[in-house]
Amino acid sequence: MHIFLAALAHETNSFSPIPTTLRSFEEGILYRPRGGGANRVDAIGFPGYGFLLDVAAEQGDRVTCGLCAWAQPGGPVARAVYESLRDELLGQLAAAGPVDAVFLVLHGAMIAHGYDDCEGDLLARVRALVGPGVPVGALLDLHATLTPRMLAGGAVLIACKEYPHTDYLARTRELHAILARMAAGGCRPEALMRRVPMLGIFGTGDGPMRALVDDLQRLEATPGILSISLVHGFPWSDTAHTGAVVLVVFDAGDDSAAARADHIAAALARDFLALRTAGSHAALQVDAAIDAALAAGAKGLAVLADSADNPGGGAACDATFVLRALLERGVQDAALGMLWDPLAVQLAIDAGVGAALPLRIGGKVGKASGLPVDVLATVTAVRRDARQHGLAGRFTEALGDAVAIRAAGIDIVLNTRRQQVFSPECFTQLGIDLAGKRLVVVKSTRHFRAHFDAIAAATIICDAPGALNSDLARLPYAHLQRPMWPLDPIDDSAENSHA
Repeated sequence: MHIFLAALAHETNSFSPIPTTLRSFEEGILYRPRGGGANRVDAIGFPGYGFLLDVAAEQGDRVTCGLCAWAQPGGPVARAVYESLRDELLGQLAAAGPVDAVFLVLHGAMIAHGYDDCEGDLLARVRALVGPGVPVGALLDLHATLTPRMLAGGAVLIACKEYPHTDYLARTRELHAILARMAAGGCRPEALMRRVPMLGIFGTGDGPMRALVDDLQRLEATPGILSISLVHGFPWSDTAHTGAVVLVVFDAGDDSAAARADHIAAALARDFLALRTAGSHAALQVDAAIDAALAAGAKGLAVLADSADNPGGGAACDATFVLRALLERGVQDAALGMLWDPLAVQLAIDAGVGAALPLRIGGKVGKASGLPVDVLATVTAVRRDARQHGLAGRFTEALGDAVAIRAAGIDIVLNTRRQQVFSPECFTQLGIDLAGKRLVVVKSTRHFRAHFDAIAAATIICDAPGALNSDLARLPYAHLQRPMWPLDPIDDSAENSHA
């Protein structure tokens, strides 16, 4: 096949204090095949985009590469930025000539000023450009906001099934195979979507969610069923379509497939709703989380996730609530990272390794960041080339300018490129030996587990008062459909709506 490939992805937090601008994409990934921008390696390292190149090469397909644009989660994208990137992508598709399929890597929860459904807008324009006969598919994050408009043009949508998102390669193969069958006239996909009125964070590595995902994958073997996605939704997205969804893609060429898809969607929606409490991640308040981590740290390294300050969900990544508690309690043999503080990084770099200086760190962006913390810091490492492995696994991401400081027995990593902790490399590349620690605090919610579980004696999720605090009732939703758990009581027996 001749495939057009492009990516335009952003997970938009409606309540984030961080504006998403062109610079946000330039600091993330902004690869333009003929127009400069990020190195091609950055695009290849982006989950889905690079994997499609691998899969296409295996199958002997020809790929025309378009834009690869991704920005760290934050507030709504500036209207002019979204429109410019969208139109750039569409122009590249038009210039690619006749194509057999379009493969897009999106997120599914992108909002721009003036657009509450960027993916729906983009997919509609892609369909208008290529016409009704060209297969179009999009790979989504499972924290997407799925809308009827995203399905209206007949695009095949597939979301990753795992959280942490370790299955992007498998999902890329899945979507490519469906598009190839469509191009050969082997199937006519249609989609059925069923809303599940709940919000939450649901890890799939263990507990009831693991069993549900396993059941879902078994059901994909049902005749006529092409793909099933359990879309968790993104709780910090304030739109009329925010929430969980079961999406079943079936072959309309099978006369019974639609009925099977409807039955499967209803059953999975019911089962997902039923485990909303047991399946959501258990989180402890700051003091209780530290108590649990210190108790577990007697047996090995305890990993404490500061999930409320996860930049991977749009938080500023400069919240000080956990750090302040550690300092006040005199905790030793601990590490914490990464704290986004470009000013403190510059001061530490100027002072140099070995210098001791008073340093005010964190607490700079807004109320959800807490107050700044004043410490007497010793600079233990300075790196401008430190990197960590991310979701794609094969490639690494730059941390920006990064320093390690030691204050009152705690090793703290500060950096200039706002991002969540994926790998212990955030610490080890700056000389911090986690094997000698009782406790390490990571600014992440779930993705860190892909690389930290192997070294963790225990993992504790902390629900500090940060921007991604799980008390969703405090958020000023204006567009959310109600009722919605956990904001409202939900009857397990209630029939969930089609879309």
